[in-house]
Amino acid sequence: MIPVLRTNDIVLLSLAEAILQDADVACFVADQHMSAIEGSIGAFPRRLLVPADEVRQARRLLTDAGLAAELLPAQEP
Repeated sequence: MIPVLRTNDIVLLSLAEAILQDADVACFVADQHMSAIEGSIGAFPRRLLVPADEVRQARRLLTDAGLAAELLPAQEP
């Protein structure tokens, strides 16, 4: 799994996750349960991960949705 987005903004994260799910791109939100450990202060950003073979499609979908500025730098799978 490759991270494509990292944020403390749960609304942005939910939007990105919905965009990918609507396009049948598998995704996983990592670190979402850290809030229980950190006391819900939002100190630890959550990461949106996608399978290596779907990274290009995921990045294109999120870019087309206007989220290009939020994406992490591209990584080679």
